[in-house]
Amino acid sequence: MSMARALLLRAHRSFCSSAAFQSSQDNGYPLFLRGLCSAATPAAESDAAQPVPDIAANLIAGHADSSGTAQYAQRIGSAAGPGHFRQLRAGGQLGDLVVSSLGIGTFGGSETEEVDIDYIKTITRGFNLGINFIDTASNYRSMHSERAVGRSIAKAIDQGIIKRNEIVVCTKGGFLSFDYRESVDPRTYIEDKYVKAGLFQWEEFVGGVHCLSTPFVMNQLETSRRNLGLQTIDIYLIHNPEIELGIVARQTVLSRLRNLFAALEQAAKDGKISMYGVSTWNAFRVTSGSKNFISCEEMVNFAKEAAGSDNHHFKAIMVPFNLALQDVANNPVQNIKGRRLPLLHAAAHLNLNVLISSPLFQGGLVKGIAPEAREKFPELGDSRTPAQCALQFTRTTPGKRNAAIIKCPANVRG
Repeated sequence: MSMARALLLRAHRSFCSSAAFQSSQDNGYPLFLRGLCSAATPAAESDAAQPVPDIAANLIAGHADSSGTAQYAQRIGSAAGPGHFRQLRAGGQLGDLVVSSLGIGTFGGSETEEVDIDYIKTITRGFNLGINFIDTASNYRSMHSERAVGRSIAKAIDQGIIKRNEIVVCTKGGFLSFDYRESVDPRTYIEDKYVKAGLFQWEEFVGGVHCLSTPFVMNQLETSRRNLGLQTIDIYLIHNPEIELGIVARQTVLSRLRNLFAALEQAAKDGKISMYGVSTWNAFRVTSGSKNFISCEEMVNFAKEAAGSDNHHFKAIMVPFNLALQDVANNPVQNIKGRRLPLLHAAAHLNLNVLISSPLFQGGLVKGIAPEAREKFPELGDSRTPAQCALQFTRTTPGKRNAAIIKCPANVRG
């Protein structure tokens, strides 16, 4: 291990052992945040740090739209099973997108070409079977995942498997994204390529992993566009902003989010994204007295303010939901016009699409579920597995607008 990598891992592990991080664990943060500390690798200068110019001319043009996604669903037809496709209400010129009720996520796996190839095969197989929703993030597998998704899309378009307007691509920004291809001293790298470049100040870089500075996130958006090879990203999510609430004053974090919403509204007008939202682990499901709480209604108000009207592009939120973690369906913690509602109900009132993460509870539900839970899904057949039942539970729960985003399996089978 290089000295630079050792220093970087030491810094990240220091944060993981800090009181702030342990507090976030107490509030229900998953093990994937610890993965940031054990698997991070430094970033290449050209991809993750320097302001990236607009590179639209070199990217795949277009975006998901109502006609393309409907055409995809029609082509798959009954092979996907009844109720597989759902509407994602985008509004405006996009209309309602038709999306698969299961998506492919790209968080897991080592940072190797072999895993990239597995992802490409899986995503391509998914396109053929009826999955047209892909979820990723700039920090997943140190940019390997976004690039694997980009390669998958380019290959599938070239082979005539899909058209660009038939698939929905979702990615995220907010964590420092390291690039697997080059190693540099982390402190010098961050100072030279982020701080001196004006992308953030040290006090805006939280816990050694996260930043909500508008210039930084916009830089990460451009990096994601290049990694994915796409002119327009369909859904761009601010990644786990509640992490900062345990460390930074609430009003400071909310101010950063308000500024980001204004920048993302402009990015939508510029055609760089179709819509945006917020991906959280616990912010929308803990009580308002928790330091990690974020109000959905307040986020919508930020979007209206940024857009100057109700015609904003804040259309989606991502939350965990599964057989073992049902807070968003059951706990009335969101205040909507004076009424306390569970997140899924609140989102419906606010016209927000809900994307579900961790439907298999980070693999825990693959090992087994309660017999009474298995009995609730006879339509899956006598040989149904715990994973199939867990996914069926998530995708059939009322109150969601579209896809359950699953972590990418080794294979997608028909």
